[in-house]
Amino acid sequence: MAPVKTPQDLVKRRLLRLYGALVARHGPQGWWPARSPFEVAVGAILTQHTAWTSVERAIANLSGDRALTAARLAALATPRLEGLIRPAGTYRLKARRLRAFAAWLLARFQGRMAALEREPLAALRRELLAVPGIGPETADSILLYGAGRPVFVADVYSRRVLARHRIVPQRIGYEELRGFLESHLPGDPRLFNELHALLVAVGKSHCRTRPRCDGCPLRWDLRGRPPRG
Repeated sequence: MAPVKTPQDLVKRRLLRLYGALVARHGPQGWWPARSPFEVAVGAILTQHTAWTSVERAIANLSGDRALTAARLAALATPRLEGLIRPAGTYRLKARRLRAFAAWLLARFQGRMAALEREPLAALRRELLAVPGIGPETADSILLYGAGRPVFVADVYSRRVLARHRIVPQRIGYEELRGFLESHLPGDPRLFNELHALLVAVGKSHCRTRPRCDGCPLRWDLRGRPPRG
């Protein structure tokens, strides 16, 4: 006898169908673009409130100065670090945040990002959130993309797309959305990686502040209902 489907099963099935439609349209996204886990963490901090193209210039500067390890970044003089990351904006604030993260990583794990792959996840996330300047989205980006941990980056694109499709409430908070997605999807970091990146892709191409539904790969899921703004 087949098991009776629960509401959770139906949500999971719907989310995976959206994922399949996004993969079919956009293909694998290959996130996060970085040459090392530490570079992922640096990018996650630098991308706060700025465009990725600006972050790329700052990372290129750090790479050219061979400063993309915790020890080398921590050893940079403050004016030098600020100058290198200036293209990413708010460079004084971000320099302090990069230093705080590097200091934590050195003190806690001797600068080894690989150690983040083995620590108990809930406690590790709490530690990251205690580092000055590391908020939930930044912490989860570091954990998912830098350490391969099964945490979902529940950013504004994820919230906008899923709310317009009436899968989650429109005003759902970050932690509530993260918990919802982690509880309704298989705990596979590769799935979380691709789904988050694909939601960003469709959020930028179609599900903008003013939705552009024509040609959207997820339009079929609206079932005749207009998206909420």
